[in-house]
Amino acid sequence: MTENPIDPAVAPSGPGCLECSSTQGWWLHLRRCAACGHIGCCDNSPSQHATAHYKTSGHPVIQSFEPGEDWFYDYGTEQFVNGPELAHPDSHPLDQPVPGPAGGVPSGWQALLHD
Repeated sequence: MTENPIDPAVAPSGPGCLECSSTQGWWLHLRRCAACGHIGCCDNSPSQHATAHYKTSGHPVIQSFEPGEDWFYDYGTEQFVNGPELAHPDSHPLDQPVPGPAGGVPSGWQALLHD
């Protein structure tokens, strides 16, 4: 586990999942690493990059990167936790569709989600 699981000053890595954006993938919801700002896709998304980031980086705390959501989750304890306000922006752009990115979601996407 990282010494500082939350760094309120670090900015998010971008408006969408870092790995999906580089591989023409898509996501359902986005999660932000509270330690380094990495934006990854949620566990319902096909590639589950937020959890993969935790497993490779050891950064246990994420925050939702969805508009209107401010919850934190700790993978290490498997519990929701409290956290400070993080550097802005605090969500993906409001005009970005869910799922996203715009134009990158296949038809029949619902059947490709993880439970």
